[in-house]
Amino acid sequence: MRRALALAACTGALLAGCGSREPATPVACLGGPNGYLTALREAPGQVRLDGRTAISACLVEDQQAGELSRVGLALVRTATALNDSARQAPGGQANLALGFLVGAVEKGAEDTNGIHADLVRRIEAAAEFSRSLARGEQAGRGRG
Repeated sequence: MRRALALAACTGALLAGCGSREPATPVACLGGPNGYLTALREAPGQVRLDGRTAISACLVEDQQAGELSRVGLALVRTATALNDSARQAPGGQANLALGFLVGAVEKGAEDTNGIHADLVRRIEAAAEFSRSLARGEQAGRGRG
């Protein structure tokens, strides 16, 4: 009987571990673009979702497809909203926040074995206006 109980306990422990995965996507990352936009108001300072989670922490290795989709959609919508704001007020806080977002996404994707490469390209594409604007402003100030 003892042997059967010990075997059942070990089997239960093994099964409990089989479904777990680490690290999981932080919950703060799954809330949508409003959380990102609010956090990015602090750029270039300490930008944290829900006051605790860095944007780069939202891109985790072996991220499940559903979580990757939710994070990706929120990040692309955030980048698009910031890009729209940057067009309306060139050189303002939206440009800074957008640049911060690009850098944070690139940082988060560095060690995820390429699963976030497409997301990085999408964020960079959404930020292209701001990058072009910054390069143009710099060139205009230098040679204009």
